[in-house]
Amino acid sequence: MQSLALTSPSLPAAAPTPASGRRLATRVRAAAVSDEPKLNKYSARITEPKSQGASQAVLYGVGLTDADLRKPQVGVSSVWYEGNTCNMHLLQLAEAVRDGIRDAGMVAFRFNTVGVSDAISMGTRGMCYSLQSRDLIADSIETVMGAQHYDANISIPGCDKNRHFTLQMPGTIMAMGRLNRPSIMVYGGTIKPGHFQGNSYDIVSAFQSYGEFVSGSISDEERKNVLRNSCPGAGACGGMYTANTMASAIETMGMSLPYSSSTPAEDPLKLDECRLAGKYLLELLKMDLKPRDIITEKSLRNAMVIIMALGGSTNAVLHLIAIARSVGLQLTLDDFQKVSDQVPFLADLKPSGKYVMEDLHKIGGTPAVIHYLLEQGLLDGDCMTVTGKTLAENAKIFPPLSEGQQIIRRLDNPIKSTGHIQILYGNLAPEGSVAKITGKEGLFFSGPALVFDGEESMITAISENPANFKFTRASLIHSLMKYFIATTVIKQGKVVVIRGEGPKGGPGMPEMLTPTSAIMGAGLGKECALLTDGRFSGGSHGFVVGHICPEAQEGGPIGLVENGDTITIDVGKKVIDVDLTEDQLEQRRRKWSPPPHKVTSGALWKYIKLVSSASSGCVTDE
Repeated sequence: MQSLALTSPSLPAAAPTPASGRRLATRVRAAAVSDEPKLNKYSARITEPKSQGASQAVLYGVGLTDADLRKPQVGVSSVWYEGNTCNMHLLQLAEAVRDGIRDAGMVAFRFNTVGVSDAISMGTRGMCYSLQSRDLIADSIETVMGAQHYDANISIPGCDKNRHFTLQMPGTIMAMGRLNRPSIMVYGGTIKPGHFQGNSYDIVSAFQSYGEFVSGSISDEERKNVLRNSCPGAGACGGMYTANTMASAIETMGMSLPYSSSTPAEDPLKLDECRLAGKYLLELLKMDLKPRDIITEKSLRNAMVIIMALGGSTNAVLHLIAIARSVGLQLTLDDFQKVSDQVPFLADLKPSGKYVMEDLHKIGGTPAVIHYLLEQGLLDGDCMTVTGKTLAENAKIFPPLSEGQQIIRRLDNPIKSTGHIQILYGNLAPEGSVAKITGKEGLFFSGPALVFDGEESMITAISENPANFKFTRASLIHSLMKYFIATTVIKQGKVVVIRGEGPKGGPGMPEMLTPTSAIMGAGLGKECALLTDGRFSGGSHGFVVGHICPEAQEGGPIGLVENGDTITIDVGKKVIDVDLTEDQLEQRRRKWSPPPHKVTSGALWKYIKLVSSASSGCVTDE
């Protein structure tokens, strides 16, 4: 793998030819060769006026010198904490970033924000805090950067979800977009797969192992061996789950350095990236190249393209919409469908495939995939990036995909001829829904509804003694597995509906990885479908449709469905319908009343009051 050190942060000699990129490149490069802009224009508000003597006294107190007060100040935000493999190494990475900033002649101050581990909270009410932490991360970075008058930012997200850095990464990018000061994201990196007796494992292997144990596929000792070997060190879950999806999208969007998304967390190249980030950030300051110059309609489309090509998580739909809004752009569900219609699914990566991100790293990493997609005319190479060069200029520096590799298919031999993310509308989802269809599940499903008001209610429905049932993740999966395996009607085509799990109803739109893991572990991924107004984990696969809008809590039709109603999902026609007339739906609507909110105080209550719909990105600042 080529080192980032071979990429010079110096400015390229020539600008690309397409018009928008040419104008932007000309502007920023002209700024770089003329009088340099004031690099500390924000921190100068604190460091220069005599009236800010107390501010300066504090800075002297933390060790700054007179010379330091004249330098740009960089806020280094990380999501370090010890309780999670995705985040436990970020303090070390932040130290390397800080040292690189100092070597570049600037001042660096490290600070932390919050994180949530989904692998720990999955299947419990702790998952209600997951999505809201994205906006909390954005708010906290914006707060520190704004209050302290830092001139630029480098953010180091790990994984607020032990598998998918999904919330930390968009949270940091949303803060960058709001602030619009020169910024770079350094991805904490992917975990290496675990190995035992010739088999490879990851965190989703751990989730599915209990289902395999209950179904008799593996012994209890084999199950324990999966758990012991699923997380061998630091880093985000290794497949194309939400972490690696968002990291790849953000690199392609231009907000992180080449290889950031595919370099494993414990690879020495990750520390090289951290040390180099300061040099690139200094160039961004000199060029006055800011996030809103990089995050554009074209670069957002580039992000959508690589998500489709790699088979990325449906969570990316929520997060890209939110990122777009942070820079004043409007991205819609229909934009994702347009890209999905044009871009084939090419990557044989987990959860639906064979390989993990470390394998992709070995054959050229994300830059090699970008190189290939540019060659095929699927990406806009004119978009600017944090290297100070365009996407196409970056691609020329790095080698293409390794000869003979088996991970990324050619366009003439795709896994699926169109994207796996499909946007469905119908009388069950008037404002849209998001399906993840890799092609292995088929494109059509119709069957009677089996309705649950929330994930926990599934337990009540399937337990012989619901009054005495204990709501634990293990018992939930155990009961689900027994139910799915023993109940033949599931195998005859039930459509499982889990509602009341939307942004307001959940609250927090928790993920339904536990039910999908149970279904897949039972071998029923093609036998039943699962619909929800909640989300799905990047590790979820099967015939699944989420983000159904409006959500049940807000009076959406999903809240009116009853057991036995026929639901039809036709991916070819982009339709999701319940077999009820508008009059029948209206009759049920008259009898319906919204359920009481599950919380009435604290952080989640504030989230309920502020959060927008899933189709609008679940943002909280509009």
